Amino acid sequence: MRRAHLAFFASLFLSRLADQILLFLVPLVVYRVTGSAAWSGAAFFFETLPRFLSFPFCGILCDRFSPLRLMHLSQALRAAACLGGIAGHAAFGGIGWLIALSAAAGVLNTQGRMSREVMLPQVFRDRKYQEIVAHAEIADQLGTILGPLAGAALLDIWPWELVVAAAAAIFLCADATIMVWHRVVKPVLAPPETHRSRWLGPLAVAATHVMRVPGLASAIWLTVAVNLVFGATAATSAAMVVGVLGRSDADYALLQAASAVLTVAILWLLARSTLPIGLMGAVSTAAMFLGAAIMGLGLGLVVYVAGYLLMLGFDKMFSIYIRSMRLHLIPPRDFGKTTGLVVMLNNLSQPLAGLIVALFADRIGVEATLLALAAAGGVLAAVAWARIRPHHPPASQFR
Repeated sequence: MRRAHLAFFASLFLSRLADQILLFLVPLVVYRVTGSAAWSGAAFFFETLPRFLSFPFCGILCDRFSPLRLMHLSQALRAAACLGGIAGHAAFGGIGWLIALSAAAGVLNTQGRMSREVMLPQVFRDRKYQEIVAHAEIADQLGTILGPLAGAALLDIWPWELVVAAAAAIFLCADATIMVWHRVVKPVLAPPETHRSRWLGPLAVAATHVMRVPGLASAIWLTVAVNLVFGATAATSAAMVVGVLGRSDADYALLQAASAVLTVAILWLLARSTLPIGLMGAVSTAAMFLGAAIMGLGLGLVVYVAGYLLMLGFDKMFSIYIRSMRLHLIPPRDFGKTTGLVVMLNNLSQPLAGLIVALFADRIGVEATLLALAAAGGVLAAVAWARIRPHHPPASQFR
C-alpha cells in the first residue's frame, strides 16, 4: 500500500478518536449526575437514534455528491456541533446539551462513515476488499482504544466542556489530514449521479433491493440481532462497571481499551489471512452472543470482563463479514442509497436496546436485562443465519 494513503487512515483514526471521546463521556456523565442505570440507557437511546435514522439520507447524498466533499463537511460540522453544545450549556445549563451535541455529532459521523464506505472500493481498486476494510477498521479501533483513555484522563483534570472542546480540535485535525491526502494522492472517484430524483425515488429503489435481492433481508435480520446485544452492552457498561461492580472511571476506560486492543489483534490477523467470509461470520456471531450471555450471568468482575472482551473484541470481525456481504449482494450502481437504508435498519436495534434498558434495568436488574436480550437476540440470529448461509459468496471473491 502506498505510503501516501497512510494520511487517509490517519484521518479515520483521528475522527474515530474524537467520536469515541464523546461516546465515552455521555453515559458516564449522565450516570455520575443521576446515579441511575435507567437514565444511562435513556441517554444512549437519544444519543444513538438520530445517527442511525440518518443513514438512508446520508447514503443518498453519497450517490448525489462527492463523498470526499461530504466527508470534509461532516468533520468540520462535528467540530462546530461540539462548540455549539458548549455554548448552549454555558448559556442555559443542564446535561441535555451534552446529549444533544453528541446526537448531532452522531448524525454527522454517519455521513462520514457512509462517505468512507463509498470511497473505499474506488480508492483501493487494486487491493483485496477484505484487507482494505480490515485496515480501515484497525484505524477505527486505534481511535477506540485511545478515545476512552483520553476521555478518562482529560475528565479527571477538566470539566466535560473542555473535554468536548478537545474533541472539536481533533475533528479539525482529521479534516486537515484528509485534505492533505487528497492533494497528494489525487484519487479518481466515480462521478456523482447526474439525474437527481427526489428523496422518495432513491429510497424506493433501496427498499426494492432490500425486499428482492436474495439474502439481503436475512443479512439485515442477523445484524439486527447482533446490534441488539451490542446496544445493550454499550447502554449498560458504565452502570455495570462503575455502579454494580464498584470500579472507577479509569477502570471503565481500561476495559474499553482492552477490548479495542483485542479487536486490533484480530483485525491484524484478518488482514493477512484468507479466512472464508462464511466462517468469519459464524465465529464472530457465536463469540458475541456468548459474551453477552456471560455478562448477563452476574458472576462478578472477572466473568463480566471476559464476556465484555468477547462481545466487543469480535464486533469488528462481524463488521468485515457483513460489509463484505453487502458488497456481494447490493448492485454497484445503487450501493450508496441501498447501503444507507440497510445500515439504518441494521442499527435501529441499538437505540431499542437502550430503551429496553431504560424501562427494565431498575426493575429487574442490569444483569437480568442483558441476559433476556441475549436470549432474544440469539434466537433471531439463529433463524437469520440459517437463511443467509446459501447466499455466501465463493471463497475466491474477496481475495
